[in-house]
Amino acid sequence: MPAEDRAEDRAPAPGTARHLLIDGKLVTAGRTFTSVNPATGETLGEAPDATAADAEAAIAAARGAFDSTDWPTDTELRVRCLEQLYQVLGEHREELRELTIAEVGAPRQLTYSAQLDEPIEIVRYYADLLKSYPMTEELGEVEVRGQRHRRWVEKEAAGVVAAIIPYNYPNQLALAKLAPALAAGCTVVLKGAPDTPLVTLALGELIATRTDIPPGVVNVLTSSGVEAGELLTTDPRVDVVTFTGSTATGRRVMEAASRTVKRVFLELGGKSAMILLDDADFATSAMFAAFMICSHAGQGCAITTRLLVPREQHDAIVAQVAAMMGHVKYGDPTDPGTYMGPLISERQRDKVDGMVQRAVAAGATLVTGGSKVDPGFFYTPTLLSGIDPDSEIAQEEVFGPVLAVIPYDGDDDAVRIANNSIFGLSGAIFSADADRAIAVARRIRTGTFSINGGNYFAPDAPFGGYKQSGIGREMGRPGLDEFLERKTLAVVVP
Repeated sequence: MPAEDRAEDRAPAPGTARHLLIDGKLVTAGRTFTSVNPATGETLGEAPDATAADAEAAIAAARGAFDSTDWPTDTELRVRCLEQLYQVLGEHREELRELTIAEVGAPRQLTYSAQLDEPIEIVRYYADLLKSYPMTEELGEVEVRGQRHRRWVEKEAAGVVAAIIPYNYPNQLALAKLAPALAAGCTVVLKGAPDTPLVTLALGELIATRTDIPPGVVNVLTSSGVEAGELLTTDPRVDVVTFTGSTATGRRVMEAASRTVKRVFLELGGKSAMILLDDADFATSAMFAAFMICSHAGQGCAITTRLLVPREQHDAIVAQVAAMMGHVKYGDPTDPGTYMGPLISERQRDKVDGMVQRAVAAGATLVTGGSKVDPGFFYTPTLLSGIDPDSEIAQEEVFGPVLAVIPYDGDDDAVRIANNSIFGLSGAIFSADADRAIAVARRIRTGTFSINGGNYFAPDAPFGGYKQSGIGREMGRPGLDEFLERKTLAVVVP
C-alpha cells in the first residue's frame, strides 16, 4: 500500500466519507464508483472501488491483528473499545442520520428505529454482555483408572471474520455483525453494499479516528464488483464468513467458503406469512398488513409479504387492506411525515414491476398500486389478491412494497400454506384468542414470529431463519456464540 495512498488520520464528516479502512489507516483507492440518491436518481458521491489487492491487504491486516496482538484475549480492552464506539456513534448520530436518509432512501422516521437509533444500541448491548459473559464452563471431575480428571471448556475468538452486508439496513446489519465479533475477540473485514457504500465508509472512518480499536482489528471495504467479496469467502486466512443477502447469493457464498471449510453464518431471504385467523380484528390486522409491507418500501427480509385470510372473508379483507394502503404516504424521505421511501435502484424497481406484471398475467388481481413513480425509484404500494400459493409471486422474494393475499380453509390449511416455502425467516398471526394464535405460531417453521403485533426484534433477541432463510443467529447471546470457538480441556488432578 503506497504511502501516498494513505489518507490523513483526521476523519472528514461522515457524509463525505471517501476512504477504505485498512490496517488502521484511511486509504484512497485507485478507482471509484458512483453512489446514487434513490429518491432523486442524482449522484450523491463517489466511493472507493476496492480491488482484490485492497481485499488482500485488509485480510492480511486482520490476520496480523488477530495473531500478533492481545485483542483476542484482552476483555477489558474490548469492552472499553465497544463503549467508545457506542459513544462515538451517538455523538455523530445526526450526521449518520442524514447520510442514511440520502443514500439508503430510508424515511426520516425510520432512522429513529431500525435504520439507525436501534442499531446503535446493539453496540451497548454487547459491551454490557461481555462484562458478565462466562468464557469458561466447568464440566466437573471424573475418575479414570484411579485418577481424578478435571474438565472444562474455554471459549475463544473464532478468528478473522469476513462480514458482507446488503443495502437495505446497512447500519443495522453492519453493527449486528461487527459488535458481537469484536466482543468475541475476532478481527473483521467488513464489506459494504455497492448501493450504499458511503454509510459503511462513514462507520469505518469513525472507528479509525474516534476509537482506540487497534489497527487491523476492523477493516472496511466497498466495491462495485465481486472480486473483493470472492476473495473474502475463499481466502484461507479468513475463519468465519457472515453474509446477509439473497438466498441465491448465500448458496454461492456457502459453496465458495466450503473449499477451506470456513464457519459460515448466513442470514438470507424470506417470504413470510401473516395469518389472520377467523376471529381476528380484521380492521386492525389489515392496517398492520398494509403498513408492514410498505415499511422501507418492502425492502426487508423479515417483512410479511404473504397475507393468509379465511376464504369467506377474502374480499372484505382485501378491501380493508387496499383502503389502508391508500393512507400510506410515500415520497421524499427527508419529510418527517413520509412513511415509505423509494426502492434502492432502477434495477430493483424493474425487478419488482416485472414480478407484479407476471403475477397479473398468471391470473392475480391487481387491486391497487403496480406503478412506477418518478423522479427517483418509487413504486406505489401494491396489493394482489386471489393468489395461487404455488405461484411465483407467492414463492419468490420480491423485495418491494407488494403484498400477495392468499385464501385458506381452516387453521390446518393456513399452516400448510405458511410452511409451503423454501424460506423460514419470520411470520405473524392475529387472533382474538392469544392461546389459539400461539398454538398456530408454534406450528410455523420460522425463526421469528409476531403474535397480535408483538415485536420480537431487539438487540437481546436472537434473529435468524429456518430452511433456506439461513444458518445461525444474529443478536442476543447466540449472536456472540457465532464468533466463539469452544476448546475442551482436561488435566489430571494431583
